Amino acid sequence: MLSRGPDRIGPRVGAAQPFGPAATITRRAADRLRTGHLWVYRSDVETFIPFTGSTGVAAGSLLTVMDGRGIPLGTALYSDTSQIALRVVSPKSGLPRAEYLAEVRERIGIALALRAELAPVSDHDNSSRLIFSEADALPGIVADRYNDLVILQLLTQGTAQDDLRAVVTEALVEGLGEDVTIWERPDARVRELERLQAPEPGPRFGTPEKTSSIFTINGLRLHFDASSGQKTGAFLDQRLNYAAAARYAHGTALDICTYQGGFALHLAQTCTHVTGVDASRAALEVADRNRELNPHLPAEVDWIEADAFELLRDFETSAKHYDTIVLDPPAFAKTKRAAEGAMRGYKELNLRAMKMLRSGGTLITCSCSHHVPLVEFTDVVTAAASDAGRRVQVLEIRGAAPDHPAILTLPETSYLKCLILRVS
Repeated sequence: MLSRGPDRIGPRVGAAQPFGPAATITRRAADRLRTGHLWVYRSDVETFIPFTGSTGVAAGSLLTVMDGRGIPLGTALYSDTSQIALRVVSPKSGLPRAEYLAEVRERIGIALALRAELAPVSDHDNSSRLIFSEADALPGIVADRYNDLVILQLLTQGTAQDDLRAVVTEALVEGLGEDVTIWERPDARVRELERLQAPEPGPRFGTPEKTSSIFTINGLRLHFDASSGQKTGAFLDQRLNYAAAARYAHGTALDICTYQGGFALHLAQTCTHVTGVDASRAALEVADRNRELNPHLPAEVDWIEADAFELLRDFETSAKHYDTIVLDPPAFAKTKRAAEGAMRGYKELNLRAMKMLRSGGTLITCSCSHHVPLVEFTDVVTAAASDAGRRVQVLEIRGAAPDHPAILTLPETSYLKCLILRVS
């Protein structure tokens, strides 16, 4: 039922909707959805329309998204706390919960089939991202495999619910077999933003005492502990970038923000000496255990607990030089507002690294913030090269491994940038 207002035509708040609860959004947001984007920010929601007989819209519910004229644009999961208020899950309006759960099961099967093609399990590689949220048409759901452990994250109010938890677990077991143990381990920061209660600890399927695993990535053996409270340092999105870095690395190497040694141990295959730097002692302890798992690596490897910026300043002052340097910092820009400060951080790291590289040295520099697009990241590295007075050749421009597919109409899924450069 429509009523004409002074400025626009829109649904009358409280009007009965044949497709259930709904939200009307701004023209700007509607235009984005029509081009294939999947998010509606809170600032773009104009009104909420409860289902007939209801007094409000429940957090985590499925809402029909409509433009200002009342034209349905699809069904979305609603969060009453996140800045991303609506995540579109279907182009169909009024999608019932039961039908949504059936579609989740089907989409998980498709996602697992894609991983079997892109990242098949082998002795050389038995880890991959199985489900990548919006990239697999499964917003708010992420699953990673580490050998026989699967780590599940349900990241929104609409997905962190028992009915969906059961469907996802069943679909994963059906697709992977009963030899896996599935742990749900939510991201603490996301849980706080979404105001989600912590799920009951323990596995959702499999062996209760199974909390850790040794998995392989590019033939290297690494530790994973589901009960440690930390993320894995062998970031699966960097899998192919690790291998590429090893191909170009030589001589003495410095790995800044090594975390649990992902890049450092790959560099140890082709370098003579590798130094891994991180501010987390706990992470470096795992990195050292990972080094012990791979005694065949020819390089000498040591670890330094330090702040990356302070250490690079000290090393530059003391005229330390390297043949290979990796920069893989955490996301400097976790919000769009922080992007300007992030650019200053990226420039400083790259400037100091370029000054420390010997002529003909290799720089592998990364950014994992989707708020810093590839063009802007490349520009800031270019500015660092200019200030350092170095001639820099681009050998490769890389992104995330293919088990982390990006969606063309959702630029936020193209978050990882990895430049491999030769510095003269």
